[in-house]
Amino acid sequence: MLYGAMKVTIGGPLKVAFRPWVEGLENIPAEGPAILASNHLSFSDSFFLPAVLDRKVTFIAKAEYFTTPGVKGRLTAAFFKGVGQLPVDRSGARGAGEAAIKSGIEVLERGELFGIYPEGTRSPDGRLYRGKPGGLARVALATGAPVIPVAMIDTEKIQPPGKIMPKLMRPGIRIGKPLDFSRYQGMEHDRFVLRAVTDEVMYEIMRLSGQEYVDMYATAAKRQIADAAKAEKEQARKKKEQPE
Repeated sequence: MLYGAMKVTIGGPLKVAFRPWVEGLENIPAEGPAILASNHLSFSDSFFLPAVLDRKVTFIAKAEYFTTPGVKGRLTAAFFKGVGQLPVDRSGARGAGEAAIKSGIEVLERGELFGIYPEGTRSPDGRLYRGKPGGLARVALATGAPVIPVAMIDTEKIQPPGKIMPKLMRPGIRIGKPLDFSRYQGMEHDRFVLRAVTDEVMYEIMRLSGQEYVDMYATAAKRQIADAAKAEKEQARKKKEQPE
């Protein structure tokens, strides 16, 4: 009921204000489990995709969104629960991965749609980064659910970093044909198989989105960007302190 209310109160206005265009809606099954594997450009990706689908889609979100104290924290938790997000504790890398896999399997066993971002985090620069094999591939092989590649397009331009007010523009969503990995059934613990499944999905996302592909993890790219910014700041500080 809460998801339905949120879809009307949030999804409706989103579609009216931004008028997202969609291709490939016919690739979403009318019933039964499926995994929606999407690129991740913006915080808004988890809102635009459910807004254009008739079926409920459940994503995972960091546990901090659900555990922040106070009135604001409770409202935030209620909001994320309402839009179909599941809390996952990311304090430990292995524990977080296992929790995400367990959550995804439970959603699919109920015959529902499970949404996941194989990159593991938002792209720092609009390019498509290497997919992490631990979550997507393991859930797909453990459940036998088809994987549907999804490309979010231009969502990062709606509210760039540092901008408070969103820009009214039309983002796009391109949904590909389901991918069947039943040939790998029972091999969810083979790291080479997990890598092959993930790379096949990422190739389809790249083809749908038209993004430049970077063969490294987005988390590593973010660290490099942060380190470069820190080094530049330190260099500027030292230059300022030098006597004229």
